[in-house]
Amino acid sequence: MKKFSVLIAGGGSTFTPGIILMLLDNLDKFPIRKINFYDNDKKRQETIAEACKIILKERAPEIEFNYSIEPSEVFTDIDFVMAHIRVGKYPMRELDEKIPLKHGVLGQETCGPGGIAYGMRSIGGVIEIIDYMETYSPNAWMLNYSNPAAIVAEATRVLRPKSKVLNICDMPIGTETRMANILGLSSRKDMVVKYYGLNHFGWWTDIRDKEGKDLMPKLKEHISKNGYLPKETEDRQHMDPSWVETHLKARDVYLTDPDSLPNTYLKYYLFPDYVVEHSNPDYTRANEVMDGREKHVFGECKKISELGTAKETTLHTDVHASYIVDLARAIAFNTKERMLLIVENNGAIVNFDSTGMIEIPCLVGSNGPEPLVIGKIPQFQKGLMEQQVSVEKLTVEAWIEGSYQKLWQAITMSKTVPSARVAKDILDDLIVANTGYWPELK
Repeated sequence: MKKFSVLIAGGGSTFTPGIILMLLDNLDKFPIRKINFYDNDKKRQETIAEACKIILKERAPEIEFNYSIEPSEVFTDIDFVMAHIRVGKYPMRELDEKIPLKHGVLGQETCGPGGIAYGMRSIGGVIEIIDYMETYSPNAWMLNYSNPAAIVAEATRVLRPKSKVLNICDMPIGTETRMANILGLSSRKDMVVKYYGLNHFGWWTDIRDKEGKDLMPKLKEHISKNGYLPKETEDRQHMDPSWVETHLKARDVYLTDPDSLPNTYLKYYLFPDYVVEHSNPDYTRANEVMDGREKHVFGECKKISELGTAKETTLHTDVHASYIVDLARAIAFNTKERMLLIVENNGAIVNFDSTGMIEIPCLVGSNGPEPLVIGKIPQFQKGLMEQQVSVEKLTVEAWIEGSYQKLWQAITMSKTVPSARVAKDILDDLIVANTGYWPELK
């Protein structure tokens, strides 16, 4: 079986060790000959990379490993670029969340003004990585799960339309795993799902087992009472408080359209007042991550380097990492696996913008994704999606043109923002906070 070379762009990410562990767990299905890391933060990447070097030496010493902040050293001879960058890292995420809250608007990583701010930082970084890939390994595929995925996907559609980039998100995968647990199934792969929407903005319309049995009634019964939380309280103990609340709120989001099951992120658009009321403006999700995941992963990586072994580590694989392996396998071996991807509509949803980047099931093979036809969607979802896709398009246009006007329009149009005046006040604060990260706006 052919062996592949992989570059992880965002080598200093807290998610990188989990991806390495998942790749190692799947070497029988996706053989690897080389793994490279790339990041523009030398110190941060070095901490993660030195620990991963030990993990690889202990578990798969035959795999070549390199890391660098110089693109020419690590992008050459690569089959797959797995990109999960965070421009500005967690301190900028904290500002994305806290600045809107100061104005009475929800602060969230990918939704509302915070997501727009993050998108304005991410576009340039993702395009830069695509260009490195095409310069040094023109036949490679880029599996991009850098957030905010919706804005980034629109930017790649407009700015690099011919590039071999697949935009993906792990959020529906995590929810489907919860669904499988609710149903008592061993894996989400025991389900066949129909889903449509935008990234972090979608609905499941049909879920069946491999024999064709309808699983929606049982799921709806559970979700109407518990959201996506397990019935057993003890299973919630290892979840951050913000995620417990998010999964529980799905029961209220579900009531807005009981014919489908919602993506949990819809709470930010349908219940923004509730989110603001239940937010701590001094301690947001970014603070949870910095005090939790960030400290744990970097602490573990430093310990591995000090001890010279990873045999007792508490680092673990991530849900989204397994999805990336499946996607790479689908391309490498033409498996035609059915997967959710963010793709240009092109008529898959017949009554929606043909250029909108939608999230739907696709059959994935060596030539990329083949989107499945969704057909006509209901007016409620259509109206919400048209508003949100316009936010995404205006944001990308604002980045390309350096347009203050279009970015103001984008924030004004977000369903999370109550007025154009509030949108302008938030935008002006975000411009100051993002000096050096955004293009200059005129």
